[in-house]
Amino acid sequence: MLRALGPDDSRPLPAYRVPWRVDGIYDRHPLVTNAGSAPLDFVRVFIDLGRASATEHWGQMPAGDTAEICLCDADPGESIVTIAWFRPEDGEEYLWRFAM
Repeated sequence: MLRALGPDDSRPLPAYRVPWRVDGIYDRHPLVTNAGSAPLDFVRVFIDLGRASATEHWGQMPAGDTAEICLCDADPGESIVTIAWFRPEDGEEYLWRFAM
């Protein structure tokens, strides 16, 4: 959930290592793994295929779990994948993008 920042919220948050690992083992089906040590909540994947888009809801992903993304309808080099999740430790939503 987005919220307005007040004057006391202007300090930077501590660094957080992105918990995802992407393996391009298959041509148009990258494998995405939660490589972190904690489960991630309400994981959603937004796929921009250039001329179309899709959303996948993965729910909770425990540490070590892997999911496959289908990019079969994408033009080569035209896919942008955005992963959104919540960390149980702080309840904040995080986003991470990668291109294929």
